[in-house]
Amino acid sequence: MVPSIRIAPSILSADFARLGEEVRAIDEAGADWIHVDVMDGHFVPNITIGPMVVKALRPHSTKTFDVHLMISPVDPFLDAFAEAGADVITVHPESGPHIHRTIQRIKALGKKAGVSLNPGTPAKMLDYLMDEIDLALVMSVNPGFGGQSFIDSQLRKIEAVRRAIDKSGREIALEVDGGIDVNTAPRAIAAGADVLVAGTATFRGGPTAYAENIRRLRGS
Repeated sequence: MVPSIRIAPSILSADFARLGEEVRAIDEAGADWIHVDVMDGHFVPNITIGPMVVKALRPHSTKTFDVHLMISPVDPFLDAFAEAGADVITVHPESGPHIHRTIQRIKALGKKAGVSLNPGTPAKMLDYLMDEIDLALVMSVNPGFGGQSFIDSQLRKIEAVRRAIDKSGREIALEVDGGIDVNTAPRAIAAGADVLVAGTATFRGGPTAYAENIRRLRGS
């Protein structure tokens, strides 16, 4: 059975001067999740937001807050993002010395745990984590900036992760983030993705365009 496609607009591409309104707008436009990109200027070459902003945004939507931590070291900040209202916390294997322990901490906080694979990180990195994770995120760009072009080689990785998920027999979301638009979304879905992160493609055109943008990404 093919899973339904969930759209997770990345607020990295939202109007930061109106962030609460933007979250409400994409919620009302049909977003399934709210994707929050957290960058520290160290693990990735950009700085975005911290737990206080997540906490401030939490009252603006009841949708799943899908918080992607691109920070290192990541472990000292897990509790703060959990308390701020994250529902899913996704981390990179490279962002701490013990990825399994990091996942255990996320789960102990009562949150869903995700692992993100950069373009150069192999799918096999998930081999001994499949029993623990709730989400696998394949980065189809090098993380750090919005508006980049989709890296085609990541389609093979999406396919490999899909096979691993299916073999596990567990309910694990397969998310793809980077360069997702109306042209690349169908390719990511065909490769096995069931959650699409889209920033520029969602927020293009302003609030009146969000519902149609989301509908087109979903392919409905």
